[in-house]
Amino acid sequence: MNKEQKPIIPMYNNAEDFFKQGFNYHIVGQYDEALTHYEKAIALKPDYADAYSNRGAILQEMKRYDEARASYAKVLALKPDHTAAYNNMGLILNGLMRYEEALAHFDKAIALKPDYAEAYNNRGNLLHDMQRVGAALLDYDKVIRFQPDYAPVYYNRATVLKDMNRVDEALENYEKAMALDPTIPYLMGDFLFSKMSLCNWQGIEPAFERLAQEIESNKTASSPFPVLVMPLSAAHQKKCAQMYVNDKYPAVATPLWNGERYAHDRIRIGYFSSDLNGGHPLASLLAEFFELHDRTKFEIMAFSLGPSIHDAMRQRLEKAFDHFIDVRTKSEPEIAALARSMEIDIAVNLNGFTAHSRTGIFALRPAPVQVSYMGYPGTMGASYIDYLVADPTVIPEEHKPSYSEKIAYLPDTYWVTDSTRKISEKSFTRQEMGLPENGFVFCCFNNSFKITPDVFEIWMRLLHKVEGSVLWLLEGSPASSENLRQEAKARGIASNRLVFAKRTAREDHLARHRLADLFIDTFHYNAHTTASDALWEGLPVLTCLGETFAARVAASLLNAANMPELITHSHAEYEALALEFATNPQKLATIREKLTRNLASCPLFNTGLFTKNMEKAYIQMWERSQAGLPSEDIYVI
Repeated sequence: MNKEQKPIIPMYNNAEDFFKQGFNYHIVGQYDEALTHYEKAIALKPDYADAYSNRGAILQEMKRYDEARASYAKVLALKPDHTAAYNNMGLILNGLMRYEEALAHFDKAIALKPDYAEAYNNRGNLLHDMQRVGAALLDYDKVIRFQPDYAPVYYNRATVLKDMNRVDEALENYEKAMALDPTIPYLMGDFLFSKMSLCNWQGIEPAFERLAQEIESNKTASSPFPVLVMPLSAAHQKKCAQMYVNDKYPAVATPLWNGERYAHDRIRIGYFSSDLNGGHPLASLLAEFFELHDRTKFEIMAFSLGPSIHDAMRQRLEKAFDHFIDVRTKSEPEIAALARSMEIDIAVNLNGFTAHSRTGIFALRPAPVQVSYMGYPGTMGASYIDYLVADPTVIPEEHKPSYSEKIAYLPDTYWVTDSTRKISEKSFTRQEMGLPENGFVFCCFNNSFKITPDVFEIWMRLLHKVEGSVLWLLEGSPASSENLRQEAKARGIASNRLVFAKRTAREDHLARHRLADLFIDTFHYNAHTTASDALWEGLPVLTCLGETFAARVAASLLNAANMPELITHSHAEYEALALEFATNPQKLATIREKLTRNLASCPLFNTGLFTKNMEKAYIQMWERSQAGLPSEDIYVI
């Protein structure tokens, strides 16, 4: 290059050039560069409303919500009719659970642009969050009227219909979304879960394989919970959870707790759950455990994230805690800040990735020790969850690489029960339940989504081989029951040999277990509470030990009930043993007698022993934290 030549450098000398280049960076996901260029555009043109709007969108993508709100506020000050700014501000306010303010912003966007499909869709999502499901469906219908090929609205509509237990309609909408855009994040998992809930198995096994491939390819094809119920590996479950957490609930750069040491007279434990009422089995399992906590060593606090249902169980739980705090209307940052201000030593997540969970609380790290327990049988894949409470059955040593948490191993079982729960004194008859007076009753009261073609094939072969036998199932939706009847007929079994038990009061449900002969478990997601219920009533549970946490829970319960002979290790062994019990009354009677003898003395129903073991684990977690040591596997003996 001679002295006269100069390098060619792209020059931006006006705001529009910087804006255009910022947009180019924006659409390819180079957010830092995009932000720099938008800010340069604003510096040259301080009243550049569109630059503020795009800057706000970038900050929103980067989860810098306060800055994004300020940027949108500037847009609206400069240009009060900017519909996109109203829409985006509504999204941020919805995320902060400032629902009425969010609603006002969506309303304004729609008033300015009555055919604004995206704003109707977002307002529908907000109304869903506000439990106004009917109004949400009306907004989704408007989106479809204005933009019938807008795939996300069918996905959102399906989610609302599923929550309304209109699962067959939900599946239709998932199918429509899949046809329009199968790449919508988390759609494939929800679509397959809805098919499983309906026992609609057409094409389902190849679909399981496709989902596994999507996860292996780092695609956010499913949220974590649906993957638990499918025949996928623990490694798939871990990878799915990690991708979900990184997308939805990444660890914050500046956590609320930053290494401080608390000096309390008692260890402060915060239990976070949306299920602290009689409407969910988790509460009935944990109630006595909460009551038995050693108050000389522990101060326990409940952070109730779910509906405030003032039933008998809720009243019992409110008395069980030192502090019971209803935080359902607070945002995740507000709840995390409250927990931090209360100097919680150990924060226990009882939800995991189940309905109404609030994982973002834990992403903010409000406590020195954070634990996943009971509500979710798998890894959360999150760096900020230090421990997963388990036992050697559900997580053998060789399975630990499939879990991101350190494992707190309890000696008998991780499962907790309430030894004070009542069984109804009603004496039901088989005739009342639609069961044969003398035929063998195979029973499985698991939810319909746990039933998969592989186990159903075995069940139908058992009905073929055991004359006069029936399969007693828990009634799900009318569609799932009909689909199972059709599947039975396709395998040569009369549909009336499937008997469906209607849902009833918990005490009565426990009592009617007496009418069954043998509980036969599902494979990929075992009976959990249902196994505990059956064993508590004295009904033997036959299970097959799987490879994932969710597929090993029934085995954990059986080991803790001192009934290992009911654990099989292959599908063939499971089928053979079920047949032997059904055709050898003496063998079955011997097993039932042993189970009945074990009930009073086995670890499974010794809630006091469990509480002591769990407290030992908490103390070890707390001592490591107090010493400034990282989390490590804990073995309670």
